[in-house]
Amino acid sequence: MRVIICGAGRVGVGIARRLSRENNEVTVIDQSKELIRAVAERLDVRGVVGNGAYPETLEEAGAREADMVIAVTFSDEVNMVACQIAHSLFNVPTKIARVRAQGYLDPRYSDLFSRAHLPIDVIISPEREVSEAIIQRMSTPGAFEIKSFVDGRVWAVGVKLRDDCPIINTPLRQVAELFPDLKITIVAVNRGDQIRRAHSGDQLEPGDRVYFISDRSDVTRALEIMGEAGRQARRVIIVGGGNIGLFVAKGLEKHGAMKIRLIERDRKRAEYIAEELERTIVLEGDGLDRALLREAGVAEAETVVSVTDNDQVNILASVVAKREGSRRSLALINDLDYGPISEAVGVDRYVDPRATTVSTILQHIRRGRIKGVYSVSDGEAELIDAVALETSPLVNKPLRDANLPEGVMIGAVFRDGAVHMPTGETVINAGDRVVLMAMRDAVKDVEQMFRVSIEYF
Repeated sequence: MRVIICGAGRVGVGIARRLSRENNEVTVIDQSKELIRAVAERLDVRGVVGNGAYPETLEEAGAREADMVIAVTFSDEVNMVACQIAHSLFNVPTKIARVRAQGYLDPRYSDLFSRAHLPIDVIISPEREVSEAIIQRMSTPGAFEIKSFVDGRVWAVGVKLRDDCPIINTPLRQVAELFPDLKITIVAVNRGDQIRRAHSGDQLEPGDRVYFISDRSDVTRALEIMGEAGRQARRVIIVGGGNIGLFVAKGLEKHGAMKIRLIERDRKRAEYIAEELERTIVLEGDGLDRALLREAGVAEAETVVSVTDNDQVNILASVVAKREGSRRSLALINDLDYGPISEAVGVDRYVDPRATTVSTILQHIRRGRIKGVYSVSDGEAELIDAVALETSPLVNKPLRDANLPEGVMIGAVFRDGAVHMPTGETVINAGDRVVLMAMRDAVKDVEQMFRVSIEYF
């Protein structure tokens, strides 16, 4: 596949890295010579210096032969015009654009991105997606990572095992025997910064980061068994009133009688947010101000969410809030290097917006009947939700005979409104939704499993 990526920022480079690893022909466009030089040196991609909204730049990048344009520059307008030109002049089949300004996304203007106007196939709104990820993460505080599939019926959850976890030093095959009514499948284990597919004979160790796939209704019980039970917060403080902070507050207001305080240092922005929210109390000031945090009720807060546009501020605000009495802290962190640092200084959870955006884009890049994708461990593995077709090699045979690639682990099968945990005897039918984990080297195999072959027609 020939792909042009406009923008060599964190998201653009992340997508370029993923696609180049999979032997796609990738060209990255950016106006910065330094960024293009860096990405061309680090990755097996071609770099073009220029504006992605200029026809000559897109032509130089190979737009006439391109299968896809992904526009993720810092300018919404550049992203939109790049997609328009890719369509009008070069007939590129698939156009994806990142759009941040919420004015463009107003439902009243939903026809703006239709084929007759701005022909963009997929609109990515990072602020909304990151906000949803934060809200979901807060709903299950015991997990460090959560992604829902199959319209929320199946969840993939990441949890770090503590020393007192009752399934430590127990072969995974025995977990199902100990808890026969628990609908979970442990699909991957991250130990020592190396993630690998789980096997039935594996024994878990303290500190392991375990990924499991589960029926939504069993997630809470599974976390309790793993020693990470935690109720959803009822008192929340949000530090930062940008789009993400505003969306998180709006989302939390829908969760019943939750007490929410939001701290924003810019007076005009704080006044605007106060008008937009119904039950949230907005305080003007610095989220690092201990006196202001106390005024917001930090000692009684279950969770403080720091979502400013500065990673250092988010980490420090989380640390200060914990010292002032907050039970938990969650920080937005754009630079991956700050992730381990944040955990070392006591931040309970962090959200990487780049990973969320990259996962959304991958969902539309993956071939086959792929309904959802979530990238984990910086792209070393993917959680995938796919529809089984009649021509799939998985269909109409027991899984033990399906010859699954070594790097693939099926976690759940959704059929006739019910979630089923797979065994060797499970037979997948055409139309089933299959949620699985695939290591990076096995993703292409998964795409082939769920592609429409010529015999299907």
